[in-house]
Amino acid sequence: MPTQEIVDVKKENIVVVGTQWGDEGKGKIVDVLAKDVGTVVRFQGGNNAGHTLVVDGEKIVLHLVPSGILNNNTKCVVGNGVVVDPVVFMGELDALKVGGRSVQPRSLVVSSSAHVVLPYHQMLDKCRELSRGGDAIGTTGKGIGPAYEDKVARRGVRMLEFVNPEMFRAKLELLLPEKNRMLSEWFGAEPFTVDGIIESTRDAAERIAPFVNDSIGLVHRAVTECTGVLFEGAQGTFLDIDHGTYPFVTSSNTVAGSACAGSGVGPRYINQVVGITKAYTTRVGAGPFPTELTGEIGETMRAVGQEFGATTGRPRRCGWFDAELVRYASIVNGLTQVALTKLDVLSGLPTLKICTGYKGLTSFPGSAAEMEGAVPIYEEMAGWSEDISGCRTIEELPETCLAYVSRIQELIGIKIGVLSVGPGRKENIAVSSLFKE
Repeated sequence: MPTQEIVDVKKENIVVVGTQWGDEGKGKIVDVLAKDVGTVVRFQGGNNAGHTLVVDGEKIVLHLVPSGILNNNTKCVVGNGVVVDPVVFMGELDALKVGGRSVQPRSLVVSSSAHVVLPYHQMLDKCRELSRGGDAIGTTGKGIGPAYEDKVARRGVRMLEFVNPEMFRAKLELLLPEKNRMLSEWFGAEPFTVDGIIESTRDAAERIAPFVNDSIGLVHRAVTECTGVLFEGAQGTFLDIDHGTYPFVTSSNTVAGSACAGSGVGPRYINQVVGITKAYTTRVGAGPFPTELTGEIGETMRAVGQEFGATTGRPRRCGWFDAELVRYASIVNGLTQVALTKLDVLSGLPTLKICTGYKGLTSFPGSAAEMEGAVPIYEEMAGWSEDISGCRTIEELPETCLAYVSRIQELIGIKIGVLSVGPGRKENIAVSSLFKE
């Protein structure tokens, strides 16, 4: 059973990552931790992932803006490892302003080295997915993959070029003929024009320009001055381009090591790696899912947990907690502790199951094909009927709930530092000092 320790700690540099297939509740945990740090950095991904926060009953969904933006004294950075759709980015800032949260360049910086998602990236993404038919990967169609392709092929457009009209036009004149040939000859899609793209993005370019700056210098000052930096990832470990269930993955490295490359700091500055882990398992889109529940229990989890994608609205596939999955995530991320989220969703289920391993496999499946055939080994535990959303100490939890949490901690081999018992920012049970009020 976890033991509660609430003591003072110094400001630390913390990487927050998902340990499953995304949607673990990273946004809420980042929001909770952000109050104790000076800077929050988003280090990879794009607007193909959403972080949902609930503050004073208000639901706020962020896609590109770091989740720490709701903390008034926190500087937020969109790092060089992120691919940014400028129209979506400005739309998020407009939505925050409507909600009474006007965001200024002094509190939010977009890396001048971050790559830009452009209309032809989105069109290519959608055309490719449609052409796959039944073999579709399940992308969001937001253009994230094609933007990363251009980045590594050295034909991308960076923010510093996007906000400079002359440089942007020159890049488009160089790049667009190839894109149009792909779109028209391969997919029969309408070609783009240089003037058309410039016109459709002009307003966003002018408005985002004041936010574009040297993010690496800013983050380096924060780590050397020990003001505390929180590195926020998107998606989850098993959507990582190298370590996930390939090819049903995203187009970037989602694991903790990517925080250094995606923000421009060295690994010696990282003090903690917090893995966000849902008390059950979910997945959006295609790909293997050994513990998936397709019957009534899975539907109950989806309904109670509101398991619908923050970006796409697609229903998430739900299943039992997979300890084998999270154990592997702890290896590739170097986790120091875990935040166990959505524990309250399991209230009312008379029996719970935990996957402790896969039959006949002595090592973690190295591909989607191998995982597709994985048969879970389950351990059954008693559930609980009590509403635990009002609990604020572990002693208040039902004995069967405590037993479930303790067994998860034992199986994954990583200390559980906080339990989330509801969607609100204060609906947590702090176990380690990192999550103290």
